[in-house]
Amino acid sequence: MEKGSKIYVAGHTGLLGSAVVRVLRLAGYNNLLLIAHRELDLTNQQAVKDMFKNHRPDYVFLCAGKVGGIMANSTQRGDFIYINMLIQFNIIDSAYRYGVTKLIAVGSSCIYPAHSAQPIKEEYLLSGSLEPTNEPYAISKIAALKLCDAYRSQYGCDFISAMPTNLYGIGDSYDSFTSHVIPALIKKFHRAESPVTIWGSGEVFREFLFADDCADALLFLMNNYSDEGHINIGTGIEVSINELAKKIAFVTGYQGEILNDTSKPDGMKRKLLDSTKLTNMGWHPKTTLLNGLKLAYNDYSTKY
Repeated sequence: MEKGSKIYVAGHTGLLGSAVVRVLRLAGYNNLLLIAHRELDLTNQQAVKDMFKNHRPDYVFLCAGKVGGIMANSTQRGDFIYINMLIQFNIIDSAYRYGVTKLIAVGSSCIYPAHSAQPIKEEYLLSGSLEPTNEPYAISKIAALKLCDAYRSQYGCDFISAMPTNLYGIGDSYDSFTSHVIPALIKKFHRAESPVTIWGSGEVFREFLFADDCADALLFLMNNYSDEGHINIGTGIEVSINELAKKIAFVTGYQGEILNDTSKPDGMKRKLLDSTKLTNMGWHPKTTLLNGLKLAYNDYSTKY
């Protein structure tokens, strides 16, 4: 991308979108098109077309969407597939129709089968059944990456897609109903009187990526990757939820008891992405989990 290119960051107020804006500005990209939700309803096809027609962005980072944790995914299944499909399809199609030079669509590691071999390679996509708790969200993300590939094949569009592991960081959502595990635990430990209760057994393993590192990877891919098929973005390091809780307790200064509510679902027992394809291209994450948690907690404590 040229430094003066007009770059549309869809979802720029969210966890990843705001990180993309920070990383772009730090790298000298300042011609950014940032439009708030109150000004543009991304589920409205005509409104999205009009925006692309009027503003003519050169590049698009598609980070917008409805996101949430296990509870939100379990109780708003229709919203998760419908809203995300509309947002992604509207943006991808308008990008094609109005001559966008390149687009990167951001998905999620939940696109992979629930019982994938570990670590999870890109080619494992559609090789088995999805994790039931977030299947609608996963299907919407699979549809977007397949649309990017289809438009590349049919129309020659330079549309690519990336699948990051679990993200956390600055500007995360701390809503009790929709938040993911790290912000939920930060909030619990910050406010808690002993004991703190964790959903599930805590003996499931997850991989976590600081949002600004993910944004850095997206910029790297925008400048260095152009092909069919999605790319995993991860750290290659996994941690149990119980160990994660101990790290967050340390960062927040909590010294009380930690309990597990085994009546709540765990989800996949292990989920670690194989990011070899990306690291072989020369990109590597910069932020350790402990340092990332410190940055996330500092952000939370200054806001709440």
